[in-house]
Amino acid sequence: MNASEHGFNPAFNMASIKQAINEAVERVRMPAPTRLRDLIRQIRAARTAAEERTVVNKECAYIRSTFREEDSVWRCRNIAKLLYIHMLGYPAHFGQLECLKLIASPRFTDKRIGYLGAMLLLDERQDVHLLITNCLKNDLNSSTQFVIGLALCTLGAIASPEMARDLAAEVERLMKSPNAYIRKKAALCAFRIIRRVPELMEMFLPATRSLLTEKNHGVLITGVTLITEMCENSIDTLNHFKKECGHREIVPNLVRILKNLILAGYSPEHDVSGVSDPFLQVKILRLLRILGRNDVDASEAMNDILAQVATNTETSKNVGNTILYETVLSIMDIKSESGLRVLAVNILGRFLLNNDKNIRYVALNTLLKTVYVDTSAVQRHRSTILECLKDPDVSIRRRAMELSFALVNSNNIRTMMKELLLFLERADPEFKAQCSSNIVMSAERFAPNKRWHLETLFKVLVAAGNYVRDDVVACTIQLISEAQAQQGYAVCALWRALERDTADKQPLAQVATWCIGEYGDLLLYGPPSEDVEAPVNLTEDEVIDVYQRLLWSPQNTVVTKQYTLLSLTKLSTRFQQGNEKIRQIIDTFGSNLHIELQQRGVEFSQLFRKYEHLRTALLERMPPMETAKPQANGIIGLVNGESEIEEDKTMILEQLPVAAPSDSSALLDLLGSSEFDTEIPAVVDNNTPVTAAPVINNNDLLDLLGGLDLSTPISAPPSFPQVQSTPQIFSPTNTSNFLVDGLLNSSPVQNEIPSLVAFDKLGLKIVLKLERPSETPDLLVINMLAQNVGSMELTEFLFQAAVPKTFQLQMLSPSGTVIPPLGQVTQVMKVTNINKAALRMRLRISYTGDSGPVLEQTEVNNFPPLAWQ
Repeated sequence: MNASEHGFNPAFNMASIKQAINEAVERVRMPAPTRLRDLIRQIRAARTAAEERTVVNKECAYIRSTFREEDSVWRCRNIAKLLYIHMLGYPAHFGQLECLKLIASPRFTDKRIGYLGAMLLLDERQDVHLLITNCLKNDLNSSTQFVIGLALCTLGAIASPEMARDLAAEVERLMKSPNAYIRKKAALCAFRIIRRVPELMEMFLPATRSLLTEKNHGVLITGVTLITEMCENSIDTLNHFKKECGHREIVPNLVRILKNLILAGYSPEHDVSGVSDPFLQVKILRLLRILGRNDVDASEAMNDILAQVATNTETSKNVGNTILYETVLSIMDIKSESGLRVLAVNILGRFLLNNDKNIRYVALNTLLKTVYVDTSAVQRHRSTILECLKDPDVSIRRRAMELSFALVNSNNIRTMMKELLLFLERADPEFKAQCSSNIVMSAERFAPNKRWHLETLFKVLVAAGNYVRDDVVACTIQLISEAQAQQGYAVCALWRALERDTADKQPLAQVATWCIGEYGDLLLYGPPSEDVEAPVNLTEDEVIDVYQRLLWSPQNTVVTKQYTLLSLTKLSTRFQQGNEKIRQIIDTFGSNLHIELQQRGVEFSQLFRKYEHLRTALLERMPPMETAKPQANGIIGLVNGESEIEEDKTMILEQLPVAAPSDSSALLDLLGSSEFDTEIPAVVDNNTPVTAAPVINNNDLLDLLGGLDLSTPISAPPSFPQVQSTPQIFSPTNTSNFLVDGLLNSSPVQNEIPSLVAFDKLGLKIVLKLERPSETPDLLVINMLAQNVGSMELTEFLFQAAVPKTFQLQMLSPSGTVIPPLGQVTQVMKVTNINKAALRMRLRISYTGDSGPVLEQTEVNNFPPLAWQ
């Protein structure tokens, strides 16, 4: 390299001599400013923030005064100090123009500080940055490689779309430069430009082909990074590298480079902890993953090299673990062989035994995505995953818990539930709600028998305490009602739990009081249970005393007292004596300060007086509730029968009413408008009834879509069993409607109609299952089943439907908004067809997949005649 490349000319002439003399005179005339290191020392010596501000303000004032001089020899030093002040958070915008002056200077040292200041102080929102375009263009044509490198770095950092379009051709030219340093900088600058202006990608395609044949690792890694960015942002570019370049070129080239890195000997220039250039290996593995995704031929070409990387990489250092992690991601993402997938899962299993908690977390996170693809391989590491439940790190425990529930099946349900119940007992409060609900759903799906199922639910109620969600209470009540052979065991077991202090276990107290209220006669007069120790010489007065303690305890919630009060009222028909004492306790609630308890006290008191003759019939035992089958995605199914809505406010329903949505607001929702959002709020407490919203028929708005009546899903509790209304019959919150106890049963569904596929695209399949209840021939029940047949998780799933306004459409809430791979989401729609007209339906489906948000619309016109005749 000659001396001129360093920014100075050794041939002294009269001009350079004159400049040197002027600078010497300037230095004599103006005192030298404070050096940067001295300013840093002064700022660090400041004992308070006020002292620091004083030092900074004094220095800023001095720097401003020097900027007024046209030819200041200290401009470079002042800008350096100003950049340090800017890094401390103080305003430094007044130095922007001075940075441009330094950039225009012929001295390399001035340009270096000037470009650094431009990258820190300028962005595309500043008008000043437009003035730098010409300087950049001049420096991109400089004969000094370091000046070109400065210009390329600055262009990549602060380029606006306009600046990128103006200078993209210069960058593309420099990518073909014979100098490796310039090619590397130009490739990185092109990478930044493509991120800002993706339409310029095509310009850089020809220049990228030669980057993969580079011997220089710096140029090679930037070339791989640039191609990766192109393939990720453009499907057309990805197909270009796959088809036009051909697998004979790009994939074998990458495989060859990766193989050379693995087999290469020690190279001090590229060695990092015994691994040859791990940064380049990671970049190549990431590009191979993109090229092999959904491509059998490309995947087959890279299977061998991935196996070599997985078996030959050293794992004693984090560098090797990083390469192995990228290898695992590539194996699981391409169409790899089954044996290779098992090898990848085994690598993640070894990660779980690593002392580094970050590696353990990464392994759990990856296994959680992998478990849907190869469950049997992940099952081999079940014991290691369960050990992670005891990890002191809260993030690892959370991921281990989620993965453990994903591994539960009918074969390991007993051992897994045993470990998860132990985890639930010692878990932090933040885990208890989610863990208890997941245990309940897993037990619902895979329970070997009713007795084990009940025992598990009781253990959950004890271990989780007050952190149990309302859906667990409802599921437990429904199971006890259904399992008639186990009701004697359940009432005895719950009585023993109720005798103890339940202040920190309110859901347990609610389940226990409900069960004793329904089956109190089995507790005192029924045959003794074989497996549980029955109470000895238990009397009615002892039971009533426990109830009285629960009702008077200030630690019990109002909801628990509502359960207890209703249960005590029902015990008056279960017990042979003691009705007078029960009546006295109930009478005291007629003047309770809480309005709900007071209302129940007054109403129940009437059953012992004016309506004495109706009490036995009204409070008789409830019929068994139907079973809800959990969905494949782990969410308990929603009710299929329509909940009743009672307009009489004096009668508090014991069902959860379904509110009819507003037609006009539903239309606006389907059109993408949120300006008039009137969505019904979701129910948080399953004991609180939801007020029905009025039905609004706005025909003017409906005409916008050609006479379609649109409906959006209504809000309902997301995790109730299928017969959701039945547990509410027992809810003490709604005791005024006890006249209907035992009378609300779902009507049988007959006249099953063949299913039809409404949508099958991009890995999402939507099937409509049609049913017509025999008692209501005008009603068509449509069970929508959305299946994810792909390998990537679909999130934010939203299904909307519209029918002509001669129909009435009602939609219940979906079972979830996330569809895991090979999982499904269900949603119930009810269409009332009074005119017996041919049904047609317009659908709108939106979700977020691997490639981003997706919005699809379709129309279903092929409903079979049995669906509407």
